[in-house]
Amino acid sequence: MSSSERRVRVVVGDDHPVYREGIVRALNNSGRTEVVEAVADGQAALAAIHQHRPDVALLDYKMPGLDGISVAHAVTRDGLPTRVLLLSATTDGPVVYRAIQDGAAGYLSKEADRDEIVAAVVACARGEKVLPPELVTSLATQVHRQAQYQGPVLSEREHEILRLIADGKTVPQMATDLFLAQTTIKTHIRRLYEKLGVSDRGAAVAYAMRNQLLE
Repeated sequence: MSSSERRVRVVVGDDHPVYREGIVRALNNSGRTEVVEAVADGQAALAAIHQHRPDVALLDYKMPGLDGISVAHAVTRDGLPTRVLLLSATTDGPVVYRAIQDGAAGYLSKEADRDEIVAAVVACARGEKVLPPELVTSLATQVHRQAQYQGPVLSEREHEILRLIADGKTVPQMATDLFLAQTTIKTHIRRLYEKLGVSDRGAAVAYAMRNQLLE
């Protein structure tokens, strides 16, 4: 096989065994891609990326431990060559925008068929951005809105924390909902307050409502 025909090396991360195995089978049978490791959680995915340095990491957006967005952020932070392609049942425009902003090279619906997923992995490996076609227009709108907004940029986790604050959730309830330690939740809240320039829940929610951060 020539260098131009080299298969794209992929790490797959998804906590649903049946779906993960189906993706692995499709990638390995495509003749264009090969899976070097398949894992069930975010920490294992990041470890596999460090070990194998694959071309692409195909990751579930929601995984135990580190979610896909956190892995993408870590890959960017650590200067790794791997491009992260997220798969999710959620294709909400603002969510996709934040994923791309936090380092993901692409974002695809879990409803995409296997051929589409293989093509997206190959496109990511070529350096292309991959987005659900139906979201291109809404994403452009979100980009425009973000360009007009001059406030701090929040991570997906910080947005989750902010929404839970707005819902009146306590720290223990947030920890349960997000499968995180209470100390981790408190750290996220402290950083969120620092970014927003506020000192309590009421001020954080008021700021978020003024700047449409809870949409």
